[in-house]
Amino acid sequence: EIKTKFPVARIKRIMQADEEVGKVAQVTPVAVSKALELFMIALVSGAAEKAREKGSKKVSAQHLKQVVEGDEQWDFLGEIVGRVGEGQDAGAGNGGERKRKGK
Repeated sequence: EIKTKFPVARIKRIMQADEEVGKVAQVTPVAVSKALELFMIALVSGAAEKAREKGSKKVSAQHLKQVVEGDEQWDFLGEIVGRVGEGQDAGAGNGGERKRKGK
């Protein structure tokens, strides 16, 4: 039995929600779950490395954007990360402002 970190039953349900998908073999959602796990590990590890290079203790959307733009294997995510502003940083945004106002 293969242990995965993503819910296999939910993946199967999502796959079968598509009208073009017929029956799904039992091993297929397990393989998709494992592939998703490896994909996330690669993407987040790359972003963590970018954060370390910049001396940041937090991984931000900007770090993910740098990973995607730095390697053509992530080209399919280009449109999504294109929406991330250049000035966005870890810790920026409303959360930090609320803390300051509360003091």
